[in-house]
Amino acid sequence: MSLSSSQPSDPTAAWGQGSRDPSEKYLLQGPHQRRHELRQAFRIFADCVRGFRALHFVGPCVTVFGSARFPETHPYYELGRSVGRRLAEAGFTVMTGGGPGLMEAANRGAREAGGRTIGCNIQLPVEQRPNAYLDRWVEFRYFFIRKLMLLKYSYAFVALPGGFGTLDELFETLVLIQTKKIKDFPVVLVGREYWAPLTDFFGDRLLRSETISPGDTSLLSVTDSADEVAALVRDRALAQFGFTYGPRAKRRWYLLER
Repeated sequence: MSLSSSQPSDPTAAWGQGSRDPSEKYLLQGPHQRRHELRQAFRIFADCVRGFRALHFVGPCVTVFGSARFPETHPYYELGRSVGRRLAEAGFTVMTGGGPGLMEAANRGAREAGGRTIGCNIQLPVEQRPNAYLDRWVEFRYFFIRKLMLLKYSYAFVALPGGFGTLDELFETLVLIQTKKIKDFPVVLVGREYWAPLTDFFGDRLLRSETISPGDTSLLSVTDSADEVAALVRDRALAQFGFTYGPRAKRRWYLLER
């Protein structure tokens, strides 16, 4: 894992490169020798602890999910930029996966509004590189640890249009709220037209088949308005937690807290 409080001089040097360590794939290929699995457990633990220490003082955050594949010229990019700007103006740190596309757009809007931006990267062979609008970024080895960090430090979750990765993050968030593993944080889908087939599927298939409960559809909101995103987050999240969610603590240099 890499940690930086500023943009690296060579953004491609440590970002978006597939790991050379074959043990990452080996982890999910069934049982292995006990000593190997013990080493993996320690590696996972160390990744978690470093993430906790790096992100302990970044909040309150709103996590924005979205595709890395939309260019700056796409209308969704400007929508993401507006969302980031409005969230920053509401007083939130904007956290994303730290890459290009709509992640960059949200970080860029927040930076332009004078807000703070955080990126949580995952090592991948393609797509990921640090965008130029991050105050701090952290790179993780494992997807599940990265998602843990994106969830742990946020008051609300905003999903801009995206693909498999965005859907994965969105559904895991909804499951955790549905099963009350985390609090009833706001979840907002941005882009009515883009998300309409999915929300229709919720009602036409899942609800009719009784695989979700009627109240589950209220776990998320859908909008095209960046102003409405900020209002939903401000009204629902701040009403529950204010800006003091979590314990107050002093930074400890020996724990690498900055």
